[in-house]
Formats: sequence, structure tokens, C-alpha cells
Amino acid sequence: MSIILVANIVALLFSFFVVGCILGALFSRPIREVLVEVLTGRRDLLLARTVCNPILKPGETPWTAEAVLNPAAVVLGGRTHLVYRAIGMDGVSRLGYASSGNGMVFDDRIPYPVYIAQRPERAPGFPTRGHQYSPVMYPSGGSWGGCEDPRMVAIDGRVYVTYNAFDGWDYIRAAFISIATDDFLAKQWRWNTPKLLSPTGERHKNWMLFPEKIQGRFALLHSLHGEESDQVCIQYIDDIDTFDPDIDGFHSPYFDASPAHRAAWHTQVRSAGPPPIRTERGWLVFYHAMSEGEHHRYKLGAMLLDLADPTKVLHRATAPVLSPDAPYENHGKPGIVGSFFVSRKIHH
Repeated sequence: MSIILVANIVALLFSFFVVGCILGALFSRPIREVLVEVLTGRRDLLLARTVCNPILKPGETPWTAEAVLNPAAVVLGGRTHLVYRAIGMDGVSRLGYASSGNGMVFDDRIPYPVYIAQRPERAPGFPTRGHQYSPVMYPSGGSWGGCEDPRMVAIDGRVYVTYNAFDGWDYIRAAFISIATDDFLAKQWRWNTPKLLSPTGERHKNWMLFPEKIQGRFALLHSLHGEESDQVCIQYIDDIDTFDPDIDGFHSPYFDASPAHRAAWHTQVRSAGPPPIRTERGWLVFYHAMSEGEHHRYKLGAMLLDLADPTKVLHRATAPVLSPDAPYENHGKPGIVGSFFVSRKIHH
């Protein structure tokens, strides 16, 4: 009799433990947010992580040893092609290449960097100093220089890659390279001479081209901080290869210097993720933003821009479409959901 009683007590305690675990999971912040948004109908769009995540991991070679992150993508020839940022043991960011037949399993990965940025010419007055790999000094992945965070589009027989030219916190500029589509597909890395897009003496990053010309001109999305909360900043360029930012330049509000304002679910916006995607209802843009009380967590938002005038924001998702809840999103550079590429299917 006593054995049966003890067994029942153990079973009861175990049941309490299981129920506690379930209730703890249900009332955790991420699950609670999702439940509220689903039950109230506040979520316009919901993204799900692929079971293949992470789709890329650091390699055994020195140039990919510290991290691989923030890839750009383009779909050509029936495959998804990635150009990704890799951080080496020397703290330099370089660009690598991988491709996939289904956009999730990347079975073709080149073991060497496909682009290495030369140290950019620093403007007069900017000191040159020694650097080293340091996630503390350089929270943007631990890299102190090189080419960071590419975005990629294919326009008129060429593949264009915009990236951040980084040479220390006093030198961050938007730049781009391009290559003939045939050379890209043949893996003949004949990039053109890199060109800077942002002006001398200013800090700018995360600029990107629309995937097609608009009214015959390149459209450069350079800031999400328009004069009003329903505006973004786009510059139209006739010939991007001859564009000179110090002559033909324009004002671009930098997110760190822009005032916070409440829009949709967030109070602070950083920048756009991948290049805009044309849909029937408008240009779909995913972007990074922070909500009130959680400025240490970059979440992913979504908005639609007007097809005829992409500076106009037509609609924003009323809740984050993805939040940094996976373990690999909280390692190295914690609390970051980065969306840098999309295709017909959306991958993160």
C-alpha cells in the first residue's frame, strides 16, 4: 500500500512539473507575443525559420574562421547564389560564395574569397591605426575592416553588389562592385573597380539598389528616415558607374543621428535588409528596427512602398515578422535578426 502511495505522489509531482514547464513556455515572452498577435489579428505577416538553419557555418579556412553572416542573394539560372560576409582570424571581412538548388541547402561553396576589398583611401585628417579582431571593440561582428554586409541585384546583364566599406568607426562608407552576369555564373570573378557611393567624411552604411531600374534610372535606397514616418529616401542615378558622391552627392539621414519616432510596433528604425521585392501591391521591404524597452534586440519589420513612387510607405506590418529568439541569433552579435536576402521564397 505504501509503495502505491509513493508512486502516486511521484506521479502527481511529475505532473505538476510537466504542467509548470508547459505554462512556463506558454507564458514566455516570445510565445506570449505570438499568441497575442495571432488571437488579436495584429500580425500581417509571419515568417518561419527553415529547419536547415543555420544554412552557412564558419569554415576551417583562416578567412572564414571567426564568422559567416549577412549574405546577399540573387536567383539566376535556376539556383540561389549567395555572396556572404566572412570574418577571418585577422579581423578582416571578405566576401565568399555559395549556391543552392532549393534556396536552403547550399551544396556549392567556394573555398576561397571571391572579393577582397583593398584598404580604402582615407580622407585627410583620418588617422591610420593598428587593428585586431575584437567583438568588444567592433560589435558589428568583431571585424575592424574590409567589405561588410553585401546586398545584390541583377540588372541589364550585370550583377551589382553594394556593401559597407569599413576601416574603423571613423570610416564607414557605402560602396559597390559589379560583374557581368555571364562571368558571375561561370565563377570568373572579374569585378569592376570598386566605387564609393557615399561622400567623403561622412558615415553611411546599408545602402542598396532596387532590382530593376525605375523610369530608366538606378534607384538607390539609402535611408529609411524620410522627413515623415511614411517616407523613405531614394536617390535616382542615371549612370552609376560614373557617379561621384563628392560631386553628384545628396543628403542621406544616418540612422544613428536620426530622431526616434513611433511607427507601427517600433520606436527606432535602423536600415533595410535585402533589396526591395516587387509585388502586385507594392515594393516589399524588410527592415531592422527596435521596439520600446528592447533597443538591444533588432527585430524584423515589413513594409510596402508605392510602385510608382517608392519613397511613399503604403503600409507597415503591425508587429515584427521575426524576432531574435534562436540560439544562433544571440551568439557573437546578440539579439539580431538579420534579413539580407530573399528570393521567390523568403529565407532567413
